[in-house]
Amino acid sequence: MLAQQVPVNFLSENDLAFAIRDINPRAPVHILIIPREHIADAREISATHHKTLGAMFDLAKEVAITEGVSEEGYRLSFNVGDAAGMTISHLHMHLIAGQKLGPEA
Repeated sequence: MLAQQVPVNFLSENDLAFAIRDINPRAPVHILIIPREHIADAREISATHHKTLGAMFDLAKEVAITEGVSEEGYRLSFNVGDAAGMTISHLHMHLIAGQKLGPEA
């Protein structure tokens, strides 16, 4: 995506992350917040990634406002590994909203 080999429309971006719509949405609003730096999954996160994670959460907050779901609420989540349904080996955070969400799992 970053190398523009896969066409994608950024909803928003900052120096360390970008936001796109999920191609298989699970709710009316389903956005992926993706770091520019390759991190395979949350198991690889270390103290060196604090700035990147902060930038991802800043972007999620901005996108939630832009999408009009900030006040009603939204879910932020990370899938880690195959058993959790991770299909892309690159850390990404899901922002899901636009309907009443039930409990996880």
